[in-house]
Amino acid sequence: MSNLESNVFVLYSREKCPLCEKAKQILEEIKFESGIVYTEIDIYSDDALLEKFGLMIPVIEWKGNIIQFGNVDKSALNRLVEK
Repeated sequence: MSNLESNVFVLYSREKCPLCEKAKQILEEIKFESGIVYTEIDIYSDDALLEKFGLMIPVIEWKGNIIQFGNVDKSALNRLVEK
């Protein structure tokens, strides 16, 4: 994984998910403030993802690790980005 790819949040989500919408809004704010982008993956696009994350979404991954799920905490994400 290149250094550039490692500085990307991965958001696992699904449609009609209010917490996912909130997570996207927070990630958009972080993108605007820090330039760190995110990529979104719909868990319904892959049965394995659906099985793994079905009850946890939204799930945010950073550098290969799941760092948050459910209610996303922007201040915790910002602290992570600043490291």
